[in-house]
Amino acid sequence: MPQSFLSDNARSSSHLRIVTYNIHKCRGLDRRVRPARIVEVLSELDADVIALQEVLSVESSTAEANQAAFIAKELDFNYCIGENRKLHGGKYGNVTLSRLPFELTHNYDITRQGREPRGCLRVDLQLPDKRALHVFNVHLGTAFMERRFQARRLIDREILNDSQLNGARIVLGDFNEWTRGLASRLLNVHFETAEPRLHLPRARTYPGIFPLLHLDHIYFDPQLHLQRLTLHRTPLSLIASDHLPLVADFIL
Repeated sequence: MPQSFLSDNARSSSHLRIVTYNIHKCRGLDRRVRPARIVEVLSELDADVIALQEVLSVESSTAEANQAAFIAKELDFNYCIGENRKLHGGKYGNVTLSRLPFELTHNYDITRQGREPRGCLRVDLQLPDKRALHVFNVHLGTAFMERRFQARRLIDREILNDSQLNGARIVLGDFNEWTRGLASRLLNVHFETAEPRLHLPRARTYPGIFPLLHLDHIYFDPQLHLQRLTLHRTPLSLIASDHLPLVADFIL
């Protein structure tokens, strides 16, 4: 059964629902590529901001091939692509979607030499009270030394510790870190963490059908109060991707 969320009546302008979801190029466990199925999963969440990883957007004769544009149009969200490399003639990387207006977008290169290109997609959003919210959508590498390099890159003065940041920060995505490595330790020093072990009956998020690992994380500044953390586990989400959506409700 799906986890319960705050009803529309219970949510107000002071509440913000954030989702991180690795959609695996919209390829489900049945090996079918079905962006419409991902849209259906996301529609169930009623989120304000969605960070997606492993999105492939190919401009072709079919609307669904351009996954970022298709998902954004179906949800009626603003969107931004953080292209990390070309794949099958399309843009491949992270995508951030939001109901809120975008003020600034930037994709930082966090690639370690000799490894697959990786990025951190920054999106600055304007909250209803006109304050800024900085959302950093991340997908780290699969190798131990690669992630150590990327962790240090993230917290440098160009990205997360940029002196020009003037709002609360949220860092979320697929960190590919199944043990408590350097990325976890460094981000825990600088941020609060939405720790699944403290909020969920199941702390593991990957693979969705039989989770063994905790790869998906959400870190945030203390100006944000985490009200609820849920793992969206439904019959549809179990087959739509190899990850499950991690959902955080914040009070601003």
